[in-house]
Amino acid sequence: MTAQHHGHHAPAHSGPDAHAHHDAGSNKMAISATLHCLTGCAIGEIAGLIIGTAAGLSNAVTIAISIALAFLFGYTLSTLPLLKAGLALGAALSVVVAADTLSIAAMEVTDNVVMTLVPGAMNAGLVNVTFWIGMMISLTVAFFAAWPVNRYLLQRGRGHALTHEYHGAVGTTTGVRRFIPSFGTGALVAAILAFMLGGLVVSIADELTAGSSTGGEHAAR
Repeated sequence: MTAQHHGHHAPAHSGPDAHAHHDAGSNKMAISATLHCLTGCAIGEIAGLIIGTAAGLSNAVTIAISIALAFLFGYTLSTLPLLKAGLALGAALSVVVAADTLSIAAMEVTDNVVMTLVPGAMNAGLVNVTFWIGMMISLTVAFFAAWPVNRYLLQRGRGHALTHEYHGAVGTTTGVRRFIPSFGTGALVAAILAFMLGGLVVSIADELTAGSSTGGEHAAR
């Protein structure tokens, strides 16, 4: 067989363009995977901080609760589509633990470190601007910390690559499994953003009201 013939059968997707396309695909999947993990972590973090703040718990206990709930919600959101795709609970959990643990861990370490570094955020009340701004900052930093982790895992066929193959089977679900809810990543992100913005708006309104009341009292005196 001649060299020319070999050239004719060269892989169609080789070369710099194919490599760039592969990198772009990895980046897009990594962003999607990171946002997916972030939504579960955000739900757990917010719930944990709300519980800790409302109960007046120490920062250490509040962080422990937040981390536990972040893993719980993170694993749950990833497990539901696999259960709907037909996997048994044990099999689905084993896939999710292998796929999400490093990503969630990276987020949790970053999120809690940043939250403790924001002055007054951990000790602020729920109706407090500092609390919600601190949450937004910490979750944003956590996203950028976990994204390279997810990209690294995806490029090696690990992480969310382990769950990706099951997502296409959701449309063929029958029986009781078809009632398992499916939450799109975009919808979850939008809900989390709306919730945090709502908390921020309420906090700003509360501070403005408190300021107006204080000003009125001083004027009356």
